[in-house]
Amino acid sequence: MNQITTIAVLGAGTMGRGIAHVSALAGYTTRLFDSSAEALKKAESAIHKNLAKGVELGKVEAAAAEQARQGLHLHAELLEAVDNADLVIEAVPEDVALKIETFRTVALYCHAGTIFASNTSALSITEMAAATGRPDRFAGMHFFNPVHVMKLIELVRGLETSQETLDALRRVGERMGKEIVLVNEAPGFVTSRINALIGNEAFRMLQEGVASAEDIDKALKLGLNHPMGPFEMVDLVGLDVRLAILEFLHKTLGEAYRPNQIIVQHVRAGRLGRKVGRGVYNYDENGKRV
Repeated sequence: MNQITTIAVLGAGTMGRGIAHVSALAGYTTRLFDSSAEALKKAESAIHKNLAKGVELGKVEAAAAEQARQGLHLHAELLEAVDNADLVIEAVPEDVALKIETFRTVALYCHAGTIFASNTSALSITEMAAATGRPDRFAGMHFFNPVHVMKLIELVRGLETSQETLDALRRVGERMGKEIVLVNEAPGFVTSRINALIGNEAFRMLQEGVASAEDIDKALKLGLNHPMGPFEMVDLVGLDVRLAILEFLHKTLGEAYRPNQIIVQHVRAGRLGRKVGRGVYNYDENGKRV
């Protein structure tokens, strides 16, 4: 398998920009695609800000940060972004039909050696892989938010994923400074499956008046040593993303994952979390709770 030097990241949202950040910092030529010029501009600003913060905290060498900035390229045209890319990582919204159509299109324009990966947190790798016509060169790479901080990647093996593909993606993840766990495809993999249960139960306790959102978060942080409470976590991930995961897990794994009505109401009200300034909690323009 050819050496990976150029990575195309599809989608400049929270996850896409984070993946592009760690890709560029790892020394890969990184192409970040989004059809929205505004999304690309916001992504570039966020990546530069986080690189600068890393330098300020002494976690990133100034020369490495500058190399990352130089290695990051923004693209509003999909075919430009994927042309001759060695690895394409998809980070579009958690909609399997959209992901399948994205991969079906991208596969037409990628060279024969391209590897494909999806950042999905729950959906079927095998189903998406089939759309490329090269299922042996397809796997899941589930990153965690914020990508430049969180150390884990769930590397997900689909039905026909080759060992060669897994080995190549493991090398990419390790070069990005990540720890890798290998997961055989199953709904929700490991982390989303467990986290969805915790979050859904937290909303049920809130609905039943067991405790306030603040105290439920505090209890899990101080009593169970969780770094974030379930409501802080869902605001960070996005309530729409969590709802989509729960709906998928409810369909595939049963009643334990039926979404609580409060999360449904929040999404209907547009309270999607930090990214819009309103979720379970409210946030200022800098993303700080108010």
